[in-house]
Amino acid sequence: MFPLFIDLRGRLAVVVGGGPVGRRKCAALLAADARVRLVCLEPRPGDQTSPALAWLQEPFRPAHLENACLAFAAGPTDINRQVAAAARERGLWVNCADDPEASDFFVPATVRRGSLVIAVGTQGAAPALARQVRQQLERQFDAAFSDWTALLAELRPLAQSRIADPAHRRAFLSTLAQRRWLRRLRREGRDAVRQAMLAELRSLERKSDDPV
Repeated sequence: MFPLFIDLRGRLAVVVGGGPVGRRKCAALLAADARVRLVCLEPRPGDQTSPALAWLQEPFRPAHLENACLAFAAGPTDINRQVAAAARERGLWVNCADDPEASDFFVPATVRRGSLVIAVGTQGAAPALARQVRQQLERQFDAAFSDWTALLAELRPLAQSRIADPAHRRAFLSTLAQRRWLRRLRREGRDAVRQAMLAELRSLERKSDDPV
């Protein structure tokens, strides 16, 4: 297996099946800013209000896969086989919730902390184990990691524009990734740490401007 992350922002994914599994797939796709076409026989619940979700209460037809980039078969076994066959005819990757061997890809258990995403997979062999590992990681990687990654994303382009020397720039960015910043975030909060990071950037910028 080759692990990778796919940018689904604004792209269409089709989920067939409106039960708990299909709804979990749908929620994960919406969290990734995908557009979702959900095909099922269940009526749309009142809490499913996302404008990115097209809930089609009707039997599956191969035409439902039109313009999709991924397909998820999360219905009864016979329907899942139809979805998989139709997806492959169109060259689409398909995930079959009840048949890992028939899947082109697997959906890992994930921990999301802002831009930090940690994925755990067992190639479909042990989803329960993947969930347990995810729960352990959720306790280890708290909300401070979200602030940390957001600050690194903010400081990186500033460092690229203000620190001309590549070696100094890499050293500065490496410094921002040290665990001491995480500890400070937990103690002092995001605003204080942001100011401290900017102060280090300004200091290094001044040193790089000093004549030798």
